Amino acid sequence: MKFVPMKELLRDAAARGYAVPGFCIWSAETVATVLGVATDLKAPVILMCGPLEFLHLTPADMAGTARAVAARFNLPAALHLDHGNSLEQVQACLAAGFTSVMLDFSAKPYAENAAALTRVVALARPLGVTVEGEIGHVGKVDPASVEGGTTSTLTEPAEAAAYAADTGVDALAPSIGNAHGHYTRLPRFDFERLEKIHRMVPVPLVLHGGSGTPDEDLRRAIALGVAKVNVATDLVVAMRESLTAQWGAKRNLWTPVALAEAAQACAPHIERWLRRTGAAGRA
Repeated sequence: MKFVPMKELLRDAAARGYAVPGFCIWSAETVATVLGVATDLKAPVILMCGPLEFLHLTPADMAGTARAVAARFNLPAALHLDHGNSLEQVQACLAAGFTSVMLDFSAKPYAENAAALTRVVALARPLGVTVEGEIGHVGKVDPASVEGGTTSTLTEPAEAAAYAADTGVDALAPSIGNAHGHYTRLPRFDFERLEKIHRMVPVPLVLHGGSGTPDEDLRRAIALGVAKVNVATDLVVAMRESLTAQWGAKRNLWTPVALAEAAQACAPHIERWLRRTGAAGRA
């Protein structure tokens, strides 16, 4: 299989009233687990990685690893740069063959954010690559999270509409009370704000910080234009708990065996998200 532009997946999701989960991946094992579960459920899926994963594998190495594993599967999937932190990183991912990129300048002033994403769109569109932007700022819910800042800034609907028009992004991530990380209490989404953004912004919306979102809130967010839901913490926790249990019991001390088992511990969470978002059966 070949990775497809993410906007193709989001276009169908928006038209048919479901969302495509974006799962964080950081190794061949995690790529294989996500694609294996998605294949079994006949679901489209998005593989995501970003700056911290690139400490271990460069964008070129990550893309090469993902393509090598994906060669034995046949389903619609995208390879996405999540929370890219520089134009140079975006360019490296474009050169590596990513089919979607996000430059996260959401913590910067509007003018700087919009100018940077306009430049990304100019680079990506001729290659058929999807661009995701963020306006407003999705912070983090706990100090262990690696994405987002200590505070969130809610998205203003009118500013979101201007941002989409000014930049030409294909997908937009708003801040509506969601946060990255492991929720210590149930999130409180501002659905009135989301409804206004959906009405004023003509591109699919992205929900960052999906892990921990209640079913009812997830369904409502999808009905209000969310076509992509990012999932990371659920997988990180599942993998950490598996490794802790294995090594605490002095079992699977050979690291490759332990990592393979830990990656499989993510499978039930991947299945749950593909079903919860309505992506199962859509491929």
